[in-house]
Amino acid sequence: MARPDRETITELKRLRDQIDLHNRLYYVEDNPTLSDAEYDRLFDRLLEIERRFPQLVSPESPSQRVGAAPSKRFEPVRHRLAMLSLQKVTSAGEFADFDRRVKEGLETTKDVEYVTEPKLDGLAVELVYEKGLFVLGSTRGDGLQGENVTPNLKTIRNIPLRLSDDATGRFPLLEVRGEVIMKAAAFEKLNQSLAATNQTTLANPRNAAAGSLRQLDPAVTASRPLIFYAYGISDTTLPGLDRHRRVMKFLESEAFTINNRLRMVTGPKPVTEALSALEIERHELGYQIDGMVVKVDRFDQQEMLGRIARAPRWAVAWKFAAQEAETTVEDVEFSVGRTGVITPIARLRPVRVGGVTVSNASLHNEDELRRLDLRKGDTVIVRRAGDVIPEVVSVSSARHRADARPLSFPDDCPSCGRPVVRPEGEAAHRCFNAGCPAQLEGRLSHFASKGGFDITGLGAKLARQLIEEDLVRDPADLFFLTRERLLPLKLMAEKKARNLLDEIDRSRATELAKLIYALGIIGVGEAAAGLLARHLGSFDKFESASADELEQIAGIGPVIAANIRHFLENPGNQKILGRLREGGVLFRRHEDGAASGALDGKTFVITGTLSRPRPYFRTLIEQNGGQVTGSVSSKTDFVLCGADPGSKRDKAARLGVAIIEEEQLAHILSGTG
Repeated sequence: MARPDRETITELKRLRDQIDLHNRLYYVEDNPTLSDAEYDRLFDRLLEIERRFPQLVSPESPSQRVGAAPSKRFEPVRHRLAMLSLQKVTSAGEFADFDRRVKEGLETTKDVEYVTEPKLDGLAVELVYEKGLFVLGSTRGDGLQGENVTPNLKTIRNIPLRLSDDATGRFPLLEVRGEVIMKAAAFEKLNQSLAATNQTTLANPRNAAAGSLRQLDPAVTASRPLIFYAYGISDTTLPGLDRHRRVMKFLESEAFTINNRLRMVTGPKPVTEALSALEIERHELGYQIDGMVVKVDRFDQQEMLGRIARAPRWAVAWKFAAQEAETTVEDVEFSVGRTGVITPIARLRPVRVGGVTVSNASLHNEDELRRLDLRKGDTVIVRRAGDVIPEVVSVSSARHRADARPLSFPDDCPSCGRPVVRPEGEAAHRCFNAGCPAQLEGRLSHFASKGGFDITGLGAKLARQLIEEDLVRDPADLFFLTRERLLPLKLMAEKKARNLLDEIDRSRATELAKLIYALGIIGVGEAAAGLLARHLGSFDKFESASADELEQIAGIGPVIAANIRHFLENPGNQKILGRLREGGVLFRRHEDGAASGALDGKTFVITGTLSRPRPYFRTLIEQNGGQVTGSVSSKTDFVLCGADPGSKRDKAARLGVAIIEEEQLAHILSGTG
């Protein structure tokens, strides 16, 4: 292998620096200073040198933005710190309520400093930099685990492949978070190109961005006009970065693209004014947004406010008024969900609303049906609420056809024919027949879903067959299926039956959080199931926990706690749990949770500078059965103090709350304290 001389190495470094600079000028600052032909000349020269001397190729070279082989599938990536979703508000009144809760959580009457920025409509991702190099990129996924799309992200030209020497020295590990989008003009151009080659065009820029990033072949992603906007970092304990605004300034200095409509404001009125200005500018931005994100600026205040199950208490998404369109109701059907709720569904003449074709819309319940006075054939206004969920807003002024009759809720369940009941105080009608096929089909699909037992091959069609053939009357029956009982089913060949039984057998050892989620308890989603598993540690503790004990878990409120107790005390559900055990399901302990149980039921507040970042101690406490809150009260058991603890330590002393340091916490965990 030929060895490069010093002049070649110097030229290679100069070429890389020049190309990085011009990438930044073109993709980040929108201020190109080089013609396309001159840029291509530089890039071709870089490739020529790297072909002659392959030992000089490095991961951060501009040539490596496209180079990985197509992936057969995306590997899962567990986020070191969860990527939280945002609660939403849709009015000034709702934001005022949020602002009030923030002030109460911070125990202040002063106006809070907020940062506002457009809520981009794309795909959230995380970029991990180790020792200054971009080494891992993943999608948000469920917030805890995403997909490894590193080669694809490397093709996006405005994502830096390396950090400055200064940033590398200060932050050996840096996790940058942001949104991958496709601008409107680029989307239109891409669709024209696809149409010209008889390929399927894309629905809207958001779908185009998400689909382009999740291509198995990075070369396809590279051909798509994607751009990355950074909106923050994962770790809020990094030295010198104590506010969101400082983080954004730092990211901009490191050549990340940040949104130029980011604003710093104080108090709720300027936030409202910022939203109004953004709504006016919305259609001139050149990219899709569906609202404005509002964040508390100071990280110490974010820490005090904390989070609920899957969302922070220090940020909200203020959604724009939904987009609307007019169409015709072709039919109204009544759908039965897995919890027995009967929902009227309007079947619509397909119509485009906000870039998406809508053909169905929820009518919610009987009260909404009466309010609308809806009938088949009516012309209606359809809205994508929050730009996502289609709903019928109103019947147009043309009113009803002459032969149209008013609609009413069915007296009997559309699935099983048993009487439908509207419980007192509820808006929903329910079918309470535990053997209702529609409910069972929904419960089976939920039970076998990725968030539950993750039984590949058990889709809606097979679930329906199993019910129709009376092979499954509840989820526990899955663990008693045999090859002989499966083979007579339609489309069930030998290999398919064997694969399904293998999947069911593998699922017997599912994680505790997935088991809790799979039960289908109302209000217990994946995030809440994860909280319950981490805090309680075992299914026995979950089964025996009282409503009061459940409510002590941050993120589990009184309604969810009551739903859990109601489910667990139901004789039919107890029978199903017993049969799951008979069927060989392993009611495993949570692998990461309740390591010792030494802190069961104990509430902690963390303050001051500790030997490790605060999230480390939060996780340590939660893994051992405790919980961490943001403010000191008479219900606090311990205040964990580091250097310069501030007012929280003083308040703990006044209230007689135990004040401990790291060494004492270690003694408590080991049973010697």
